[in-house]
Amino acid sequence: MDKYLSQLNEAQLAPTLQKDGPMIVIAGAGSGKTRVLTFRIAYLMSQGIDPFNILALTFTNKAAREMKSRIATIVGDSEAKNLWMGTFHSIFAKILRFEADKLGYPSNFTIYDTQDSQRLISAIIKEMGLDKEVYKYKQIYSRISSYKNSLITVKAYFQNPELIEADTMARRPRLGDIYKEYVDRCFKAGAMDFDDLLLKTNELLTRFPEVLAKYQNRFKYILVDEYQDTNHSQYLIVRALSDKFQNICVVGDDAQSIYAFRGANINNILNFQRDYDDVKVFRLEQNYRSTKTIVNAANSIIDKNQTKLDKVVWTANEEGAKIKVHRSINDGDEGRYVASSIFENKMQNQLQNSDFAVLYRTNAQSRAIEDALRKRDIPYRIFGGLSFYQRKEIKDVLAYLRLVINPADEEALKRIINFPARGIGQTTIDRLIVAANGYNRSIFEVLKNLDKVEVNINSGTKNKLQNFVTLIESFQVMNQTANVFELTDHVTKASGLIREFKKDGTPEGVTRMENIEELLNGMKDFVDGQIEVADATGSLAEYLEDVALATDLDNDKGDDNKVALMTIHLAKGLEFSYVYIVGLEEDLFPSAMSMNTRSELEEERRLFYVALTRAEKQAYLTYALTRYRWGKLIDAEPSRFIEEIDDQYLDIVTPPEERRFNPMLDPDIFGDVPQNKIRFKPPKSRDTRKKGAPKTKPEGIKITPPKHLKKVSNTNGNTNLFDSKLTVGNVVEHLRFGKGKIIKIEGKGADMKAEINFENGGSKKLLLRFAKLKIIG
Repeated sequence: MDKYLSQLNEAQLAPTLQKDGPMIVIAGAGSGKTRVLTFRIAYLMSQGIDPFNILALTFTNKAAREMKSRIATIVGDSEAKNLWMGTFHSIFAKILRFEADKLGYPSNFTIYDTQDSQRLISAIIKEMGLDKEVYKYKQIYSRISSYKNSLITVKAYFQNPELIEADTMARRPRLGDIYKEYVDRCFKAGAMDFDDLLLKTNELLTRFPEVLAKYQNRFKYILVDEYQDTNHSQYLIVRALSDKFQNICVVGDDAQSIYAFRGANINNILNFQRDYDDVKVFRLEQNYRSTKTIVNAANSIIDKNQTKLDKVVWTANEEGAKIKVHRSINDGDEGRYVASSIFENKMQNQLQNSDFAVLYRTNAQSRAIEDALRKRDIPYRIFGGLSFYQRKEIKDVLAYLRLVINPADEEALKRIINFPARGIGQTTIDRLIVAANGYNRSIFEVLKNLDKVEVNINSGTKNKLQNFVTLIESFQVMNQTANVFELTDHVTKASGLIREFKKDGTPEGVTRMENIEELLNGMKDFVDGQIEVADATGSLAEYLEDVALATDLDNDKGDDNKVALMTIHLAKGLEFSYVYIVGLEEDLFPSAMSMNTRSELEEERRLFYVALTRAEKQAYLTYALTRYRWGKLIDAEPSRFIEEIDDQYLDIVTPPEERRFNPMLDPDIFGDVPQNKIRFKPPKSRDTRKKGAPKTKPEGIKITPPKHLKKVSNTNGNTNLFDSKLTVGNVVEHLRFGKGKIIKIEGKGADMKAEINFENGGSKKLLLRFAKLKIIG
C-alpha cells in the first residue's frame, strides 16, 4: 500500500489517510480527485475494513468501473468485487430488488426509460381525451419527474393547493390526475421509472426503520463522488444511510455544479459542514491537466461568481499558448474555421482526431460543425445523440425480453403484440386496454383469460392473441435454464424479428440486422464477463438491469479516433488536448432562458468554467456576428464570458476576409442609441469603450484592425477584389468549398467568372469579384 501512497502529493495524501468521521474534499478541476477516492477506499480495506461495509456512489457506471479496476490492482480482484460501488440508480435498484415485496413490487420489476415513460403518459393523455397541444406529453413527463425528485408524491401533490393552482393557471388542471394515473399504471405493470429508483428508496428507508437499520449497519463507510450534482432525493438517502456512523466522505467542486435543470442542488455541497459535526475539510487545488494560461483564465471567470467555496486552483504545468478568440461572419463560417483549425493542428503537430473536442451549449449547433468537418474529411462522433439502446430494432428485441421477465409490462406488450404483424389491430389493442383497466389487471392477464373476461373480440383475433400468449410463455420456460445470449438468439428467430428485418433489403434494413448482431455480440460479452462476478449468472434479469441503467457515455469504449462533438453538460469529467467552445454569444451562451436571476447566470458561468477546464493544451473560443435561429438570420453579440477573461490570457484572431464594409460616416453624428431593452450585466471593470460606439468586439478586448485587402486592377481598368493573374489550370482554395482546379475563365471586368472543379464540392461557377480565392498552385 505504501508504494501507492507515495504517488500522492501532500494535499491528496491527507484525505486519503483520514479514516473516520465526516469529511469533505473540495477538488478543483483536474486535481486528481478520482485518485484520492480510489486510494482512500484501498487504504480503508488495508486497515481491515470489510469491502462489504463500504458504499461508493458515482454518477456514471464508467467512473465506477474505472475506480473498481484501479482498486483491484492494489488490493486484489476478488476483494474489489465485494465493494458496493456504482451509480446512485444502480445501487438503489439493487437494494429495491432485495426489498421490493415490502413496497408491493415484484423483485423482477421493469425499469422504464424516458421513452417508455413518455409513451405511457402520451397514452394516458389520449385516453383522458385531453388536448395534446395543451398537455404536451414531454412537458408533463418533465413536470412529474421534478415532482418525484422533490419528493412530491401524488398524495403530497393533492395536499398542496399552491401546486394545483400553478398547474390550473398554466391551463393544465388535470395534471394531478395524469400523475396519479401514471403512477397507478406503472405499479400495475410492475415498473419503476428512473426517478422511482430514488423516490422508492426514500420510501423504503422512511416507512421501514428495520430496513434503514439493516443498511446503516452494512454501509459503515460511505463515499460520494461529484457531491455538487446530488439532488434533494439523493441527499436525503445519503443522510439517512450515514446517520448512524457518520463515516461519510464527499468529494466535489462547487464550481462544476451545472445540473440544476435536472434537480441538482448546489446547497448540498455548500452546506455540508452544517449537516455534520466536526467536519474535516480538505482542498485539492493543484491542477494536473491544463496549462497555466487555461487555469488562470478559468479562475478569472469563476471569480465573478458570488456563491462559491474558497479555493485557489493553481498548476505547475507550462505556461502554454494563449486562448484564441475567433470572430466569424455566421455559423457556417464558424464551422469552417473550426474544421480548418483542427486540420492544420493535426498536420502541424501530428495529432489524432481524438485529441480534439468541439463543445456547444445546445445540440442544434452541431449541424454547421458537422457540415464543415465532413467537407474536410475529418471523422467525428456526436455524443448524446441516439444511443445504441434507443434504436428501434434494439428496443423491439428488448421489449420481447422485458415481457418474458415481466408479463405485466404494458409498454413492452403494446410495442410488440403486433410486431412482426400478426393481424392484431389497434382497435383490438384499445379494447384490451379498456378491459385491463376495468378489471384492474394487466393486459397479459386479460390475454391469458380471454374466455373468462368480457371483451368484444372475434374468434379469429382471439386465436391470434392466444398464439401470442403461447409464444411468450414458451420464452419464459426457456428463460429458466438459458443465459441471456441463448435466449435472445432464440427469441429473435422464433418471434419472426430476424425474418422481418431480412425482408427489408434497403441499406437501413441491413443496418438494423447489423445492430441486432451487435446486440447479440454484446450479450455474449456480457455473459462471459458475468462469469467473473460473484453470484452472477448471466441471466436475462441481470442483463436488462445493466442495459436499463446504461448511458451513452458509459458505452463509449474510447477507441474511436474521431473528433468529439458534444454539449458542455456531457463533457463534464472528460479532457482533451484541444477544445473548441463555439457559439459564445449573448442569449445563446449564456442562454436567454438562464439570465432571469443571479443564481441562473452563475450556473451558466460555471458551465463555461467546466467547458474551458476540459482543455489540456489549447482552448479556442468562437462567436458569430450573425446566426440562424428558428430559420431567421439574427445579429449576435459576443458573450459576456469572453469579456470576463483577463485580456492577458487571450489571443484575438480576426481574419482579414471578415472586413466587408468600411463605413464612410462618423457614427457619432447619430448620437446615443436609445435603450429599449434592459438586460442584467455584471459590473464592468475594464469597459473603456466610448459611449455610443458600435459593439464590433467583446468589451475589454484589444483587437488589431485587419489589414486592407490588396486591390488589383484588371485589364479593363475595373478594380476588383481578386488576383488578375488567375489562369486556367491554377489550383485554388476557397474558404467554403475547399481545394479546386480552374478549368475555365469567361467574361470581362466585373462579370468575370471562373469555373472551378472542387475536390469535395464538384464543379461550380464563381463570380470573381466576390469569390475569396487563394492561389496554392
